[in-house]
Amino acid sequence: MPTVFTHAMVPLAMGFAAGTSGAPLRLVAAGVAVAVLPDADVVAWQAGIPYGSAFAHRGFSHSLAFAALVAVAGALAHARLQVDAMRAWGFLFVACASHGALDAFTNGGSGIAFLWPFTDARYFAPVTPIEVSPIGVRRFLTARGLTVLWSEVLWVWLPCLALACAAFGVRRARRA
Repeated sequence: MPTVFTHAMVPLAMGFAAGTSGAPLRLVAAGVAVAVLPDADVVAWQAGIPYGSAFAHRGFSHSLAFAALVAVAGALAHARLQVDAMRAWGFLFVACASHGALDAFTNGGSGIAFLWPFTDARYFAPVTPIEVSPIGVRRFLTARGLTVLWSEVLWVWLPCLALACAAFGVRRARRA
């Protein structure tokens, strides 16, 4: 799995690209929260849930159905997020679904249960260039952690930054 910093990059980039009128700070903050939410499933290890189970890590909480349900909750709270319900739903769906998508591009762990509850099958992306992050702060603060961060900068942060800047430029050109 990518680090929490990298999972936050997608909603941050979307927020920058949309600007404060398209993505108010509250919506972006909610997007960051839901982008990291799927990894709350690591408690399954402490609960004794077997690793390959649909309720284990990278299972149902990484699915598109989970992202849709989280986005519905956000749409119901759209007034607090300072946007209309459809914009809240769309932004939060993409933010939450991006978690599983990024995990699918990592080179370790089990695949992602994108299509749960229809199937428990796990999927990886056709290429897996992102180094899987070690779990735990102690393991992360090593040379391996730096290798992981570098792969995330290269494969996620820079593309997110480039797309956000391009969208910002287009938005600015339209105003001029």
